[in-house]
Amino acid sequence: MGLLQFNSPGISSIPITSSFNYNSKSLRPLHLPNQVSLERRKLFAISTNTTSGGSESADVASEEPPSIDFAFVNSKLLPDGTPDVQYRSACGGQKLRDIMLDNNIDLYGPYDGPLLNCSGGGTCGTCIVEVVEGKEILSLRTDKEKELLKKKPKTWRLACQTMVGNKDSRGQIIIQQLPEWKVHEWEK
Repeated sequence: MGLLQFNSPGISSIPITSSFNYNSKSLRPLHLPNQVSLERRKLFAISTNTTSGGSESADVASEEPPSIDFAFVNSKLLPDGTPDVQYRSACGGQKLRDIMLDNNIDLYGPYDGPLLNCSGGGTCGTCIVEVVEGKEILSLRTDKEKELLKKKPKTWRLACQTMVGNKDSRGQIIIQQLPEWKVHEWEK
């Protein structure tokens, strides 16, 4: 029987100015209006079970399954004037709506109620988000999106109609929540 230890390496305050995922080199940097400093904490499980040959199997913790890193930017600023950014990771092959709801990210804002939205049917348009970075990982616009968003910017999507990659996808996506209520503008 092996012993399972939880270590938390690298707990420090990392200034997030150029990118929220410092391991990825494939996407352009994240440009937030002000410097944001957040703490990142990861738990690594290290198994000290000795198997055949007497070697420790700590390599399991270093291999991570494919995942997509998200930065969800709230439509309102924090009291100090910086954007409220929440970082999450999820596997691909899911709808953006499901990822946001599973991770307790505010999707509907003032329309959050059983009779105020269509619960993912693509008919009400209350789950609009703006894709700031990472649109290449997302599916193309559906016919429902084209109809509902024809007078909106091309970067706006319906979260209930947007598929996020596939199970093997990796990358970064920056999502602006409730873009019609946002109080800051993105630098391009």
